Amino acid sequence: MTTAYRYRRIRDLREDADLTQRAVGQAIHVPQRTYAYYESGERMIPPQVLCALADFYKVSVDYILERTDKR
Repeated sequence: MTTAYRYRRIRDLREDADLTQRAVGQAIHVPQRTYAYYESGERMIPPQVLCALADFYKVSVDYILERTDKR
């Protein structure tokens, strides 16, 4: 059984910053296609990428994972 988990916050953060998937992928050193898989939930985000995204957007990992609404 596979359950796709959409990482809504990373898409919202990217769109709020007016960035493309390619730009974010380059910033965190992953290919655009891989980043797109993360956004769509087709792949789980590895811990090191999750940390890179949190650092890039200056938010907490818990915010990205929707465990809190506090950035």
